[in-house]
Amino acid sequence: MNKELQIDAIKKDLSGKRVVVVGMATTGMAAAEFLVKQGAAVIVSEQKAEHELGASPQRLRSLGVKMELGKHSPQTFLSGNLIVLSPGVDPAIPPLEQARVKGIPIVSEVELASWFINLPLIAITGTNGKSTTTSLIGHILSGWGKKVFVGGNIGIPLTNHLLRGEEADYIVAEISSFQLEAISSFRPWIALLLNVGEDHLTRHPTLSSYAAAKARIFLNQGPKDWAVINHDDAIVRTLIPQIRAQLLTFSREGKKETGVWLEDRNTIVYKNKGGEERFSLTKVKIKGMHNCENIMAAIGAAKVCGVPQGVLQKSLESFEGLEHRLELVGEWRGVSVYNDSKATNVASAITALQSLEGPIILLAGGRDKGGAYSPLRGIIKERAKALILMGEAQSRMQAAFQDLAPVHLVDGMEDGVILAWKLAQGGDVILLSPACSSFDMFQDYQERGRIFKEMVLKLAGGEG
Repeated sequence: MNKELQIDAIKKDLSGKRVVVVGMATTGMAAAEFLVKQGAAVIVSEQKAEHELGASPQRLRSLGVKMELGKHSPQTFLSGNLIVLSPGVDPAIPPLEQARVKGIPIVSEVELASWFINLPLIAITGTNGKSTTTSLIGHILSGWGKKVFVGGNIGIPLTNHLLRGEEADYIVAEISSFQLEAISSFRPWIALLLNVGEDHLTRHPTLSSYAAAKARIFLNQGPKDWAVINHDDAIVRTLIPQIRAQLLTFSREGKKETGVWLEDRNTIVYKNKGGEERFSLTKVKIKGMHNCENIMAAIGAAKVCGVPQGVLQKSLESFEGLEHRLELVGEWRGVSVYNDSKATNVASAITALQSLEGPIILLAGGRDKGGAYSPLRGIIKERAKALILMGEAQSRMQAAFQDLAPVHLVDGMEDGVILAWKLAQGGDVILLSPACSSFDMFQDYQERGRIFKEMVLKLAGGEG
């Protein structure tokens, strides 16, 4: 039996099926609980030891879930009828390779959830802007009076929606390349691809393989579905021939026959066969050219859904943006401080540096993701007053930038913030935009951003 037929058979009835869930983070926990409710015999395999996992093992025991902790053994993986893979687990680990050879289906949690979702699904992927665009679309649809579940890679697994049993008119989901690697029948009604740049190259060996993973969001779409794409992105444009859905493009580069485009710095135009609609950006709170792209993508998706112009304009103006994404922490002594901890890759850091005025003291570094730092050189030379580098990548970054601006190496966030505060003068900007992942020093980018803000507010005396 081929993989598709196996999955079809499993989808029809999970009761009694032996399902191996790989990973015990948020996604794995939600998937395991959902599978138990479907009557599956669940075993969770987790590399960490029990003492590192908090209350999660106790929760799974209460549900009757078996666990393999501290290892991933081939015997466990080969015993399953189905394997559900958490996004943080490398799909190339040997037990998974052995399971593939045996023909055991391996799917992501979003694939699993999609088998049970019968609502319009809007899925957003891209290297940068996913979380902001996902949240903005959810905000727009809620402002239209619709019930919306917003989840996926943004922090709430799709299986959580199924567990809650809450009513919804739309599902809006941020989807990562890791989640798309292991889909089979996942089919969004509207799929958005915002951009493709260097990221996760320690997992995806080449930029082309990373782009191919992103393109899988269109894999199962048909003529009744919609693909909303960034026409300015050269890599994204190369994917157009393989898209079978109806196409809606957005662009910063001026007027198109149809689609969404930036007419001037304060106006976005949406045009279809029925006419044009204009949206003003003058009262929109999220700033920067990158957010213009996010807004255009969200407008495209919203218009496919049928959101009226007035509702859309009001929602754009009331959207506050997201924490850790070019977030203004405050201004003291004429020094503005921004938290952009979500900038876990070079492209995001470039966007942040381009969006701010004034000499910038940049705090960067963390765990290296395998890409080149050279694309940052131009904007650092133009905008950076000083660089404060931390984490595992600091030596590589120092070598890349030491001829462009003064470079300071620090042991951690506290030392970095203290030094930035000493260097800053009125009119300067202090910016945390790491261009690296957080996992060498922090649990995630959220913890990194929270600690940065706490340090800043402590030094500033809590006055903004």
